[in-house]
Amino acid sequence: MSDQEVDKGKRGFLMAATGVVGGVAAAATAVPFAGSMFPSERAKAAGAPVEADISSLAPGEMKIVEWRGKPVWIMSRTKEMLDGIQKNDGRVSDPKSEVPLQPDYAKNEYRSIKPEIVVLEGVCSHLGCSPQFKSVEAKSDMGQDWTGGFFCPCHGSKFDFAGRVFQGSPAPVNLRVPPYKFVGDAKIIIGDDSKGA
Repeated sequence: MSDQEVDKGKRGFLMAATGVVGGVAAAATAVPFAGSMFPSERAKAAGAPVEADISSLAPGEMKIVEWRGKPVWIMSRTKEMLDGIQKNDGRVSDPKSEVPLQPDYAKNEYRSIKPEIVVLEGVCSHLGCSPQFKSVEAKSDMGQDWTGGFFCPCHGSKFDFAGRVFQGSPAPVNLRVPPYKFVGDAKIIIGDDSKGA
């Protein structure tokens, strides 16, 4: 074996070893860099958009996600729930959602983009408590004319399934509708209602 053959072998080994070490170093640098592109928990709490998967949300069910440190309700409303909203127009304080507590695209009868899906901040507009879901069947507790909605046990405020406050409640205004948009039929982005590029 000549000296040149040994040198070629060493050279090839060193080149391969250097390439492997360089590749590992590049990957070790890229992973944290890529991870920094996703919002941190702190950024999410400060208001970064939150994605919610609603593909398994059945009619009548509600999903709760957190955005800006607040609970956000995403509910799939049934036909019975939607009919109840219409029946409440004369009983709620702001039936046409004149107080600007929702984006313009949710200033409608159901306070939502799609009638069957409502997105509401689950924070009472009175003192910031979190109301509870009360089904139509809760008439014994809520009154015989109850069509379902939300009840704040702290001071007795009542809201319908569109988040509209009932007259006589301590809460002065409807529940807030956060900015949101649909991404297909299976996902909602809360905190971002831009149309995109």
